[in-house]
Amino acid sequence: MTRVKRGRNACRRHQKKFKITKGFRGTSLLFKNANQQFLKAFQNAFVDRRLRKRFFRCLWISRINAKVRQFGLNYHLFKNCISKKINTKILAQLALYDRFGLKNLISID
Repeated sequence: MTRVKRGRNACRRHQKKFKITKGFRGTSLLFKNANQQFLKAFQNAFVDRRLRKRFFRCLWISRINAKVRQFGLNYHLFKNCISKKINTKILAQLALYDRFGLKNLISID
């Protein structure tokens, strides 16, 4: 049976992991640590993609609430009394960039 040499394949695989974990602390020399950090980083990325949606929704609501309080309402009352169905992201952009547009929405309702 012929001899199979796999050193090159393992070296390339290790180099890929080292390249991905380049800026991580304590993982630039040992493959075992680099591999563990690689797996942990991808787990955190998976979780944080879901947390980002929650964070942005909270940010939009706080922006709308801050702007609507200038007109004597709060976010909950504003969302209930508004007759048009506009999503929270667009309302936050209106509150941030177009003061008079939001004021018109409040005065219409």
